[in-house]
Amino acid sequence: MSVAKITEINASSSTSFEDAIQKGVDRANKTLDRVQGAWINEMKVKVKDGKVTDYRVNMKVTFILKD
Repeated sequence: MSVAKITEINASSSTSFEDAIQKGVDRANKTLDRVQGAWINEMKVKVKDGKVTDYRVNMKVTFILKD
């Protein structure tokens, strides 16, 4: 039987939400073993002078604990 744990990660990108998500997942994979998926909890943007300058995501990443 497997047991999973969930951790919360914030990531950002100046390009897109998709890029911010990928950066968060990539970073999680560097630290956590057996990452299984991610749930995007929140998406927001930073705006300067009427232009979007930063895409930010808050995600919950699920990974399987070692036996």
